[in-house]
Amino acid sequence: MDTLIFTQHNIFMLLQQMSVFLVIAYLFTKTPVFRTFSVGDLRPRQMLVLYAVFSSFSIMGTYFGFPINDAIANTRAIGAVLSGIIGGPVLGTAVGLTSGIHRMTLGGFTAVSCGISTTLEGLIGGLFHLYLIKKNRQAKLLSPKVAFFATFIAEVVQMIIILLTAKPFDDALALVQVIYIPMILANSVGAAIFVSIIRDQKSMYDRLGVIFSNKALRIADKTLSILRNGFNEKTAEELVDVIHLETGVGAVGITDRKKVLAFKGLGDDHHTVGLEFLSPEPVQAIKEDRVIYVDGAKKQWECKLSPDCPLGSVLSIPLRFEGQVIGTINLFEPKDKLFLVINKTLGEGITNLLSNQLLHARYTEQKSLLMKAELKLVQAQINPHFLFNALNTVIAILRKDSGRARELLLSLSTFFRKNLKREGDTATLEDELNHVNSYLVIEKARFEDRLTLNMDIDPDLLYIRMPVFTLQPLIENAIKHGISNMVEHGVIKLTVRREDGMIKIEIEDNAGNCSEWDRSGLGMQIVEKRIKNLCGEMYGLEVTCKPYERTLVTVKLPEKGCLNDTRIGHR
Repeated sequence: MDTLIFTQHNIFMLLQQMSVFLVIAYLFTKTPVFRTFSVGDLRPRQMLVLYAVFSSFSIMGTYFGFPINDAIANTRAIGAVLSGIIGGPVLGTAVGLTSGIHRMTLGGFTAVSCGISTTLEGLIGGLFHLYLIKKNRQAKLLSPKVAFFATFIAEVVQMIIILLTAKPFDDALALVQVIYIPMILANSVGAAIFVSIIRDQKSMYDRLGVIFSNKALRIADKTLSILRNGFNEKTAEELVDVIHLETGVGAVGITDRKKVLAFKGLGDDHHTVGLEFLSPEPVQAIKEDRVIYVDGAKKQWECKLSPDCPLGSVLSIPLRFEGQVIGTINLFEPKDKLFLVINKTLGEGITNLLSNQLLHARYTEQKSLLMKAELKLVQAQINPHFLFNALNTVIAILRKDSGRARELLLSLSTFFRKNLKREGDTATLEDELNHVNSYLVIEKARFEDRLTLNMDIDPDLLYIRMPVFTLQPLIENAIKHGISNMVEHGVIKLTVRREDGMIKIEIEDNAGNCSEWDRSGLGMQIVEKRIKNLCGEMYGLEVTCKPYERTLVTVKLPEKGCLNDTRIGHR
């Protein structure tokens, strides 16, 4: 009966000491150090930090213990075993060795035994780590069951080592009989609780991270199309709706550098659009280009417009565009509610996101204007050269056949009308072929029987999209730099097919005039650039030429074509 009472007393004492240890562990999970490490994927610096933390835990476990028969019943094993489970055998052995050496310096007939066993306890934890990693079960590294059984085995090993190495044996046996139940139970349960605390805290941070990421992604998706229209009262009103809905704060206000552009939430009866700044915070945020935060606890936010305003805290964040502060986004909470840290972080993230989206919108606009200018340049380049040749052809035919000349003039009129009406960035292959055919009506009249166009078109590809004005400039180049210089019959072959996971359009002529073929001309460069901008960098033009035999231009497009306007931000 006395032994049972003594054992129960020892268990109670160890559990009491362990509770202090677990409080310290819980406080550790609240530190920035804890938030930065990822179990199973530790960098050297993180390993050093965890070594210091777990070594401290193990050493404190020794000091928190209580003496029994010239030995110390303690919770030292928790730090050693868990360091091995979390960081692997190297970290576990290092922590176990450090705390084991420390224990040896305290003396006692079990000093050497405890030094050896503590080192082995860290190694045992590391072996559990290796096993779980090998089985691809990293999630189990923070399992309370794993921590319990690893520590249970480690403590059993410690009892065996004490019996094998501590002298005299009778004293070692008497000690083990007294401490084996309290230490195995307290350390195993303590390790399980410790891991449970870590796991729960990691899960909480992960959940918050998921919530934060989901909110940020939803805001990004909803605001991208809004900011394409610039930063003004209308877009600010739409942004306020999105931010207020996603953050759930009491109110949201957006300002430019002088006045309120939009406001939604509590206090919107007196915080109205067009007023000068709501408070000094936006002015300070703009002037100093930094976040201004009044938390409502240490300092209450004061509304300058109404003494009955329900708002009590504010976060004013400068909104930047091209290196300049153009306004602020202000998040408010009521007087009876704390400003959540996640909303503070989210607010700063939203503002950075909107600043980047404004920059992206400007870039998209400039890119679109550039591409439209390039398109007009292609049209301008085609028209004078083609018109000059076409009119000369009509004049020549007019002397022989006025009826045919009239038909050619109608065809020429139709071609230019279609040419001027072609809008947008992409067109179907069928549209491009119709445009080519309109062009060739005039050119065939010019060359009479010296020009033939053969087409081999996969009918399944007629509706794929490509940059507008792709084919006609290439056909014109084949005529201008190839067929026009030939005495014999000229043949242009146009082939469209799927090959190697992409669409290939080949324009081949039988002139092979490599010295004069304008592969670096402005029209070719623009066609190449527009294909890459609209379809992707891996697509574009390839030109091969065999003198006096053939010139081959290959247009490479995505297998599904260039999706209309997706690469330049239009929807």
